[in-house]
Amino acid sequence: MQTRTSNRAPDWRRPLSDIALQALTASCVNMLSGHADRVFKAVSPAVPTIESKAIILRCIMRFLTSILLRAISVGSLAAAFMIAFPSTSTAQAESHERQVPFLTLRNLAEADGGGRFFGDERSHLRAGWCRVRDLELGSIAPLANSAPAFIRGQLLRVDEIRVTRSSVVLDALQDSASKNAPAIYVHGYYIDFDKGCRRAALLQENASLTDRFLWFSWPSDGDLANYMRDEADLYWSVLDLADAIIELERRFGSGAVDVVGHSLGARGVALALYEVAYRRPDIRLDAIVLLAPDMDFAIFQRLLPRISLIARNVTIYVTDADRPLALSAQLHGYPRLGEAGDHLETLSGVEVIDLSDIGSEGPTGHLYHVYSKAVGKDLSQLLNDGRHAAERRNLIQTGPNSWKMRKAGVSVPD
Repeated sequence: MQTRTSNRAPDWRRPLSDIALQALTASCVNMLSGHADRVFKAVSPAVPTIESKAIILRCIMRFLTSILLRAISVGSLAAAFMIAFPSTSTAQAESHERQVPFLTLRNLAEADGGGRFFGDERSHLRAGWCRVRDLELGSIAPLANSAPAFIRGQLLRVDEIRVTRSSVVLDALQDSASKNAPAIYVHGYYIDFDKGCRRAALLQENASLTDRFLWFSWPSDGDLANYMRDEADLYWSVLDLADAIIELERRFGSGAVDVVGHSLGARGVALALYEVAYRRPDIRLDAIVLLAPDMDFAIFQRLLPRISLIARNVTIYVTDADRPLALSAQLHGYPRLGEAGDHLETLSGVEVIDLSDIGSEGPTGHLYHVYSKAVGKDLSQLLNDGRHAAERRNLIQTGPNSWKMRKAGVSVPD
């Protein structure tokens, strides 16, 4: 087993710089989603195709990225003020260890200044565990605890990665998942390994999936400007994801395995399940969960009849406040599956959960699965208790296949 452990003192500049970068990125995404369509329409006589729009958007995003990276110094300056409050020994005290088992198709990277273990290039399947810790913040802990969830999520670090054979990880899951089979989770775009591990740890905790969680990490670049490259890497990973799902079903039995995908990862899940259904039409899975799926609605509509045959339940979480999906819809020219709207009523055999009324826990409205406690509780009822939407206590039915999550303090009518 290969292990890499970080023994460096926690770098306060990094999480706070990440916070500044995330907030500014969200602002730019919001701005682009509001104005990109007008820009595209203005230039359409010269560049009418989706491919040309993508080139323009890529240039804009690269320009914005260069500006955002300069803003890291703002986070570093904030860190200097914050580090002055607690003592060094208190600020570096660690707590709350989280272990995340993973499968990955990333290449092993040479240790660089950031201590990377996995890179963003395609490689063969590897497996292991990443360990995530948060920090005791001393006298500023009350300030951090009252901060928005998306900021608290930045105060985590990956301090150990163990790499071994996939069979060893799956054997360990069989030993730990005594009640339920694992839920395999696939992340979205703009996720390097470190960020992906931290986000996976947050989802595992938020949805109460400890001991029955498996993270599938495809080789996303973790680069805001590389959306098109990420799409290509996702498609390249689909067959390996299908293999992993089939192997989990073989080990844990029929009707037991849950499959969860977020954003672009949800598109990969849908494509992999279509492949699984083609290879193994007799296979049966438990819950399929698509969170903020960045996928052409009409394409999913065509894939759904085959996918629904191999799953006990297909659930889609949507909202009308998802800025990245609005931008993706403008880029691709077609509505995304994760956008709320009446078109979702045409999907047969799925349960659509509309989160538009509960508000956003983050600046983009795209990461509710890791930052919203209400969504985490709903996912736990679905994945751990096996409850359909009609049986879950925080949902109000609004149509034959659709439910809205209630706001805090709003009673569900009998």
